[in-house]
Amino acid sequence: MKLITIQVFENYFEAHILKSRLENDGIKCFIHDENMVSLNPLYNVTLGGIKLKVEEHDVKKAKTIISEIENTSLTNDHNQAIRCPNCGSENIYAHFKSIKSIKALFAMLLSFLLFIYPPYYKTLSKCKECGSEFKH
Repeated sequence: MKLITIQVFENYFEAHILKSRLENDGIKCFIHDENMVSLNPLYNVTLGGIKLKVEEHDVKKAKTIISEIENTSLTNDHNQAIRCPNCGSENIYAHFKSIKSIKALFAMLLSFLLFIYPPYYKTLSKCKECGSEFKH
C-alpha cells in the first residue's frame, strides 16, 4: 500500500475536517506529522506541514472532492457569496494571515529572532484574482 500526500496543512483543524469529508466518501486517509507540529508550531516549516495522505488508488477521487470544495464560493452569515471589494471576484482565500502592518512585521521579526511562534498577525480574506486583502 503506497500512500500519496494530497494536501499539506498548517494546523490540524483543517486537516481533520478534510479527512472527515474524504472518509465520508469512503476514502481511507492518514494524517502525518500532526503531533510534532501541534507540539511546536515552528516544526511546521522543518517537517513540511501536516500531511494528509491517501492510498494511491484513491488519489484521483480525493483530488476531485478537494477541487469541488475549493471551487465552492465562500458565503457570509446571510448565505450570500463573499466578493472582493476591489474586483468583484468570488475567488477568495479564507483565513489569510497578513503581515502588511508595521505591528505585524515587527512581530514576525521578533518571533524569528527569539524562535517563537508569531504573536501577532491579521487574519483576513484575500482575493485570488487581484491580491487585495479585506475583512468581510
